[in-house]
Amino acid sequence: MNETMQPGSSFLNPDLVVGELGIAQGMNIGDFGSGAGHLAILIAQKIGEGKLYAIDILEDKLESVRVRAKASGVENIQTIRANLEVLGSTGLQDNSQDMVLLINILFQSQKKQEILKEALRVLKPKGRLAVVEWQKGAGGFGPPDELRTSESELYSLIEQLGFAKDRSLNVGQFHYGSLFQKIQ
Repeated sequence: MNETMQPGSSFLNPDLVVGELGIAQGMNIGDFGSGAGHLAILIAQKIGEGKLYAIDILEDKLESVRVRAKASGVENIQTIRANLEVLGSTGLQDNSQDMVLLINILFQSQKKQEILKEALRVLKPKGRLAVVEWQKGAGGFGPPDELRTSESELYSLIEQLGFAKDRSLNVGQFHYGSLFQKIQ
């Protein structure tokens, strides 16, 4: 596998990740913790008439998304400043999203369950949750091991909240990832 480091993308190859997600035209997607938008622009281009909601707590990251979108001619991104650890903070309607992305954000929070509950709330029945996180013990790259959650521990939490694992994602040697489906 050939992974290239993209600035700010934490050793994830955006094209590889986006290619694994099964994104289709017309989807509505919540990109939780979108950061500067490395994936947002690629995904917005793939969904065409759909809508991508780039959600982050940091306004400077959202401004980067807006600048990148404008430079790329992408007009289907809406930025939302929100604290994902607070249920309802995204302002998205219940059951409104076809997919929610949690790409490299859960390791930053002690309130993973709250973030996952917000994802569950906004996903349509049978909607998909894409999770990518740093592997424990993957070496000196990325956050300290004590901030990382093991794959089995995180997946157990996700499944307890009302998701069923759909399939694993090929996201490179430093991360693990899977798609889950909302049970309903």
